[in-house]
Amino acid sequence: MLLSYYCYLLCFTTLCLAEDPYVYFDWTISYITASPLGIKQQVIGINGQFPGPILNVTTNWNVVVNVKNDLDEPMLLTWNGIQQRKDTWQDGVSGTNCPIPASWNWTYEFQVKDQIGSFFYFPSLRFQRAAGGYGGITINNRNVIPLPFATPDGDITLFISDWFIKSHKELRKEIETGVGLGAPDGILINGLGPYHYDNAVVSGGISYQTVNVESGKTYRLRVHNVGVSTSLNFRIQSHNLLLVETEGSYTVQQNYTSLDIHVGQSYSFLVTMDQNGSSDYYIVASPRFVNSSDSSKSVGVSVLHYSNSQGPASGPLPDPPMESDTFFSMSQARSIRWNVSAGAARPNPQGSFKYGEITVTDVFVLHNRPAELIEGKWRTTLSGISYLAPSTPLKLAEQFNIPSVFKLDFPNKMMNRPAKVDTSVINGTYKAFVEIIFQNNDTTVQSYHLDGYAFFVVGMDYGLWTENSRSTYNKWDGVARCTTQVFPGAWTAILVFLDNPGIWNLRAQNLDSWYLGQETYINVVNPENSELPVPANTIFCGALSPLQKDQARRVNFSCAPSLMKTMKLIFIGFVVSLLGNFLR
Repeated sequence: MLLSYYCYLLCFTTLCLAEDPYVYFDWTISYITASPLGIKQQVIGINGQFPGPILNVTTNWNVVVNVKNDLDEPMLLTWNGIQQRKDTWQDGVSGTNCPIPASWNWTYEFQVKDQIGSFFYFPSLRFQRAAGGYGGITINNRNVIPLPFATPDGDITLFISDWFIKSHKELRKEIETGVGLGAPDGILINGLGPYHYDNAVVSGGISYQTVNVESGKTYRLRVHNVGVSTSLNFRIQSHNLLLVETEGSYTVQQNYTSLDIHVGQSYSFLVTMDQNGSSDYYIVASPRFVNSSDSSKSVGVSVLHYSNSQGPASGPLPDPPMESDTFFSMSQARSIRWNVSAGAARPNPQGSFKYGEITVTDVFVLHNRPAELIEGKWRTTLSGISYLAPSTPLKLAEQFNIPSVFKLDFPNKMMNRPAKVDTSVINGTYKAFVEIIFQNNDTTVQSYHLDGYAFFVVGMDYGLWTENSRSTYNKWDGVARCTTQVFPGAWTAILVFLDNPGIWNLRAQNLDSWYLGQETYINVVNPENSELPVPANTIFCGALSPLQKDQARRVNFSCAPSLMKTMKLIFIGFVVSLLGNFLR
């Protein structure tokens, strides 16, 4: 009997362990009090932390995050850059999910399928990211896939962001009335204010970030711009930044003394502690392209502290790029290239996808403009259309055949007609290869992001894009990423292979532009209908509100670590019981 039970359990556990691992997180999203710039204010924390915890996982792991919304308004979390294969249901944006009401739970479950790299999550609704609620996602290589560089001695995550003393609710009210955000009140690094490097600029008593390192060691720094609307230049006094990865793609390894990181972008650097440790060193994040008479008051400064340091950081901050040199940042962006010889999440090299040899099947030229009055309200547009989020999410409307919620009529180019507010969606073709050109007619740098995909950044330049611009495209090693910047009065071109079915959000990452309507969705339908079914814990709203019953927390019966532990305990207890009976 014992042998039979053991064989049964062994078969069961072997089958379970053959699956990709599950990791579980239990988060409470709530307001907490913090003073990042020396003034007490309400911020959004996760389990009392600001910034929130880091999801540290490995390629192909299944991630289960139970979220309790303790805010006073509905919210969603979105997983910036995670390509949830065939599973739009976990995307956490208004087009795919009903908001999680205040005091409710909702459980996200997704797989980091065939991905590596540095990403982050954040609240996607109601300007909430301006109050925090963000954290990092680190996806490590599987052991069988080597890194394209020596294993670092440590892994450090830094969140850089512009910050406003006004609450996210005040900020969203102001932009609804046409009041611009203006220059930020400060720049935070890991949710903390600037180091007291200058009495005339920084008042005492402000907490700052200290990064502890050891002389001679090399660390991987994952830097995320999680801010509202400000491009930031990142640099470390007397240290080089060796760029190795951005948003899931290993890059050609190049040294930079500083790098412009735009809203929503993530980078990995290797930094070797090759100084003598005679003092600490400044870590700096300063605003770029901000029209302000005194931007020195909004500089983020942290401290790099060697274990053998002999004193505090001193002297002037390392110089930023010349603000008048408008070509510096673009030239720098063009220099970032894909490492086509490096392996990533799969055994084949990440660069084996030869995108430059694929025929483009559709082209979209998306024009943006500054906020304007449309039907009496301040709105932003893409190609003359300001997106109106319906009360029933697009994905649910499609699944339940709710008519007239959205239109598959987003234009390929700017139409000769007045701007309008509409729920217009791009009709994507499954496995089409699409060229998208972002034409920035605004006066500020804009960032754009596509959920569910990595796209190839193949070109950017000042002026108007024309078909002749294709002659400048990088068709060999343009980096694959999920967020790209578009400079004012300039264009950026991307190529994307629509092989991931679902309804995917294409948006401005700058919160003011996004909040006022600068987004759309791409509807990609697989004729074989291979998408995952509606989750059992789906929240219903809008036209589907009658389907909503009392809240039910999703139960997962996968071979989770907790279940395996329980089974082992049961088995051990069973054996002990049998042995006890035998000895008696």
